[in-house]
Amino acid sequence: MTYCVGLKIGSGLVFMSDTRTNAGVDNISTFRKMKVWERPDERVIVLLSAGNLATTQAVASLLDERSKAPEERTPSILATPSMFQTARLVGDTLKEVIRQAATGGQSADAFGASFILGGQIRGGEPRLFLIYPEGNFIEAGPDTPFFQIGETKYGKPILIRAHEMDLSFEETAKLLLVSFDSTVKSNLSVGLPLDLLCYPADSFKVGHQKRIEQDDPCFRAISDGWSQALRSAFKSLPDFEF
Repeated sequence: MTYCVGLKIGSGLVFMSDTRTNAGVDNISTFRKMKVWERPDERVIVLLSAGNLATTQAVASLLDERSKAPEERTPSILATPSMFQTARLVGDTLKEVIRQAATGGQSADAFGASFILGGQIRGGEPRLFLIYPEGNFIEAGPDTPFFQIGETKYGKPILIRAHEMDLSFEETAKLLLVSFDSTVKSNLSVGLPLDLLCYPADSFKVGHQKRIEQDDPCFRAISDGWSQALRSAFKSLPDFEF
């Protein structure tokens, strides 16, 4: 399993993903689940992935290859005219990979994967999409300013309660670290290191980017502080009266 979040704030987009993959409790590996394409002053595109590892890697590799090989530049993720068209390209590539993998009577469900796609192309606004295993997608808006994929349930409550459009990048990173900390503590299939990327709107270049390790002092301070704050908040609540 995995956990990834893409989130919109007034000043841009913020992405975070874990790096753990597992095929049983005794077969755990680390793989980066965040892919970035950047053409300075023209576009930044970020892709987060969850699901079948072979499928997600094939989709990212195919998109990357077609952006570099001249004879396969159509379609290219570095040539799409808008983020909407980029989402269509990722969805079509996902369907292509699954169709090729699901041969010999195998169910396509076994190769399922989902993606969070976000970024900005000059001439448009920063946009954020959730791409389903079937290749169709939806876009984030005022009522749904963030998307999650993978093991979503443990980290969702804090996002719903604390997200505001006027959060700073620093506050948003703190919010995501709390969300991931809750998930890591609740599910062994999600784990550090975590990859963080901030994209400032209209900058057309990657902003802050960092890999957060298990011994990161900021992560440890937020994790410990959140645990203490929850215990204090619980004790401050009135007791139930029978």
